Amino acid sequence: MSPSNRYTATIALFVALGGFLMGFDASVISGVVGFIEVEFSLTKIQVGWSVSSLALTATLAMMLSGPLSDRIGRRPVLRLAAVLFAVSAILSALAPNFLWLVIARMLGGLGVGAALIIAPMYIAEMAPPESRGRLVSFNQLNIVIGISVAFFSNYLILTLGESGAVWAEALRLGEWNWRWMLGIETLPAVLYLVALLFVPESPRWLALRGRDSEALAVLERVGGRQRAADNLREIRAAIEAERDLGRVSPKTLLHPSLRLVMTIGISVGILQQITGINAVFFYAPIIFEQSGIGTNASFMQAVLVGVVNVALTVVAMALIDRVGRRPLLGFGLTGIAVCMLTLAWGFGSATYSLDQAAADSLPAEIDRQQLALVVDTTYDSDTEFREAMFGAIGEDSYKRFESEIVSTAITMNPTLILLAILGFVASFAVSIGPIMWVLFSELFPNRVRGVAISFVGLINSGVAFLVTFIFPWQLETLGNAGTFLIYGLFAVAGLAFVMRILPETKGRSLEELETILIKD
Repeated sequence: MSPSNRYTATIALFVALGGFLMGFDASVISGVVGFIEVEFSLTKIQVGWSVSSLALTATLAMMLSGPLSDRIGRRPVLRLAAVLFAVSAILSALAPNFLWLVIARMLGGLGVGAALIIAPMYIAEMAPPESRGRLVSFNQLNIVIGISVAFFSNYLILTLGESGAVWAEALRLGEWNWRWMLGIETLPAVLYLVALLFVPESPRWLALRGRDSEALAVLERVGGRQRAADNLREIRAAIEAERDLGRVSPKTLLHPSLRLVMTIGISVGILQQITGINAVFFYAPIIFEQSGIGTNASFMQAVLVGVVNVALTVVAMALIDRVGRRPLLGFGLTGIAVCMLTLAWGFGSATYSLDQAAADSLPAEIDRQQLALVVDTTYDSDTEFREAMFGAIGEDSYKRFESEIVSTAITMNPTLILLAILGFVASFAVSIGPIMWVLFSELFPNRVRGVAISFVGLINSGVAFLVTFIFPWQLETLGNAGTFLIYGLFAVAGLAFVMRILPETKGRSLEELETILIKD
């Protein structure tokens, strides 16, 4: 690897640490929801709000961070995001009640939204065309590593809290397990803030501000002296050509010349979330518990989700500039549809029944006289069984011992559920997970890139908010099978539409793509 390539890759990795924090911050809540639901006596809507509130403020940050970065620079916005991550982690760990927890999580959401938009934008503006897809994918790789580390961290804290070790008891890992899960994020947030001290400003932003000498110095470190001069001329020519078009505003995105790229961006942004990826990442232990494997095993299987996610993201990074965006997207969306429909079938075929021996094995705190009302009755769906249990032992008692009750009563194939979820995550990670952000960084012309990425990111985050907010309600109301069936049907429809309108973008410079995709 040449010194310039090594420098570019190092800077991309530093900036992509924002993706790590985004993934960690977003998915660490998966291990927390079960504990705060009981501790704070939350309804399913409140559970959904505790998870989705982060996505709500992330949506706001996406709307503001692009234009803000156009005004003050990419690097200052990333530094602000690092500070927000650290403050949110500390306040979340110390939250005395549900309201303060939500406020702290929403503060972290501002950091998530800023990092999610600005990090891939910055990397795309730094990277040469032949390696842009791979380098932009560093951000997605860091997101999935953050998700995986959060899953593992949650599992480790849970098991250490139950280990009886003196030091673990001194730190009160068992009593404060969910607080430790949230607070540990402070460490990588501080590391990110330090790493950003070594990151230069984007050369395209510098050129846009007329600071050509500084832009040229950065481009020389990225691609060498001769190539830097050529790149700067291209950037300046694009800036001059766009200057006559006037000030960029959200209304600019409605121009007919942008219709194709906006349609692609919006469609891909919606599709990435509407197929249920955040439901799996944010509620993985809950989903696995619904297959009857118990709490500790569900946390362990969530770790497997993270490992598969990382492994297939690496595969995507290796293939994205060789195979191209379209083939990977088509393959991955097909896998997503198949796996979601498999989950729907697997949960739909489950039955629930408690005989007397099974009822006697449940925790002694459950009233046996009330439990007798459902003994020796078979239920064909999780919703029917849950309603019967609510009527028999009460909602509070059922929620407290739901994992034990479900694992005792359910008859199904939990291995099928595990394989389908792992297949879904693998399909997502090798396709629309990293490809969406690569496309966002490639599709839009330089002049509107900040506003356009903020807009499509806003839509993506808004859909993520809705998915994560209503997922607990969906499980309770529609059941496991109905919820995953909806996601599978969305994947089928999205596959047909997106593959019809999406062109291949690999190997072309940003300026070349602009001439191809933008029609006057």
